[in-house]
Amino acid sequence: MAEVQKKTGFIGGGKADFKLLACQRGDTWTGVPGDEVIGAPDDASYNAGALVMVELTNNRQIKRHYDAGRPLVGILQNFSNQNKKSKSQEEEIEQWKQSLTFQSQELNRRELELETRQEQVEEAEADLEKLEAQRQEIETAQQELDELKGELDRKHQELQGAWDHLNGEIRRFEERQEDASQNSGLDEAQSQQLQEALERLTNAVTPTEGIREQLNLAYDLVNQQQGLLSERHQSLEEQQRQLEDRRNQLQQEIETLAGHWQGWHEAETGLNVRKADLKVQQQVLVGKQSHVQALSQQLQSQSNLYQQVYELLNTSDKVRLSDKVDVAALDALSLDELQNVVTDLEKDLEKVSRFVNDQEEELKLEQQAMDELKQRMEQVSDFDRLQLETELAEEQDRYQMLNETLVGQRRNLLEREEVLSQHQAVLRRRQGLATEETPVSVVDLEPVLKQIDTQRQHTSDELQQCETEVKEMQAQLEAMKKEIEQKANELAAGREDLKGQDLQLRDKQGEVGAMEGRVQLLSELLAPLQEKSDGMRQKLDDMSGSLSKVQEASDYQLQAIAEVKQLVSTLAASDTPEAMSA
Repeated sequence: MAEVQKKTGFIGGGKADFKLLACQRGDTWTGVPGDEVIGAPDDASYNAGALVMVELTNNRQIKRHYDAGRPLVGILQNFSNQNKKSKSQEEEIEQWKQSLTFQSQELNRRELELETRQEQVEEAEADLEKLEAQRQEIETAQQELDELKGELDRKHQELQGAWDHLNGEIRRFEERQEDASQNSGLDEAQSQQLQEALERLTNAVTPTEGIREQLNLAYDLVNQQQGLLSERHQSLEEQQRQLEDRRNQLQQEIETLAGHWQGWHEAETGLNVRKADLKVQQQVLVGKQSHVQALSQQLQSQSNLYQQVYELLNTSDKVRLSDKVDVAALDALSLDELQNVVTDLEKDLEKVSRFVNDQEEELKLEQQAMDELKQRMEQVSDFDRLQLETELAEEQDRYQMLNETLVGQRRNLLEREEVLSQHQAVLRRRQGLATEETPVSVVDLEPVLKQIDTQRQHTSDELQQCETEVKEMQAQLEAMKKEIEQKANELAAGREDLKGQDLQLRDKQGEVGAMEGRVQLLSELLAPLQEKSDGMRQKLDDMSGSLSKVQEASDYQLQAIAEVKQLVSTLAASDTPEAMSA
């Protein structure tokens, strides 16, 4: 790719050169270092500043050259497509990043939840081990109590046997007493026999103090276990209250976040409405710009018509713009003087013509720049089109200012050409080079040109008004675009914030779920332990009631034995010699 460099003169142009800008190797473009310039061939009729594609041989000889418009458009389209593809890939990568981030956070949350659940299980296992140890102690105590109960039953049976024996002795004693009714006492052998029977009966009475002590120890163990269970129940109730509070708080946060999401979606809908309004205004702007272009073409056509009317001045000295040339005075001059006047006018016209040509060339370049911007606007997005529209408006302003400046310069040039043409016509007539025609009236083109100029001025005013409206609309669209971009950025930031709140709520839901699992596990562990503790207490209560009955029976037995001993002692005393002599 090369840029055409040409030194443009007032009348003609010099030889063109190609300044190499970039080189293509395969699908890759690289910049050409330095300012390498290659002479253009004679058939190169490009304007200065134009971009062309040049094919070179290994010896830097030009094989082919052509306008770079279409290839450059293709390159830009390819670049735009690659840029879009790159943006699409970047968006896809960003989505993958967000997905991986979410998966990582979810995995961390699950891992934390598993660790929490593991800690809960370990804590529950530790509590279960403690309760199991206490259960074993209670079972040991229960086994001892069962042994004591068995011993108590055995003692009770022995006591029952002793009572049966005592009752037999009493019956025999009563029988003997009936037989020896005349004898009021017991002999020494009988008394000794009764005393021994009563001692055996007294020894057969089972003591309950040891059993009561073991029973109290069992009660202490059960109470200790119940205290631990009560603490666990209180902890369970507290955790249940905390769980309910966390559930309510989480539900409120979920509802609040749902409201925020609803507000975000409403704002997004409003943003889409603004985008639709922007597109409508852009279409209106395109229509305005098309009208501006039509007015510009109309103004150019009027200028061309003005130019064509001026060209009629070169046909004859009978066609005039006005009476600026005094033909009679020219006829009064000598031929040499008239030739000198014509020569001076030609030199002056050449200077003015070169200046106007330079301005016309610059105006043509401005028109090319506007055409290129219009082509680019058809290939870019809506937001990028706004920037190009601003550049196009600036180019149109420069074009309009230059064109308005050229209006007077063209008219001055045409007037000079008219004056020169009339002088040349008089000179040719006096030199005999022009055939004298039948006298005709002089045609005055001033009214026609004034009418064309009036129409051109009207078109120029309308064009200026439309361009002002276009500028105002461009400013409004630019402000609307900034507003939309700001709102879009705010919505994007709000969306990221809401997604972060979503993740936080999921973490909190995981924590609440872990708490639910902990509460459920503790409840499942406490229920059977409490049931066993209640069953153990019921057994201890039953044993305590039985022991109380045994104690009461033993007390009655001991009292009865004491009464019998007293009776035996009385009878033995009544059987002594002193009693007999009395």
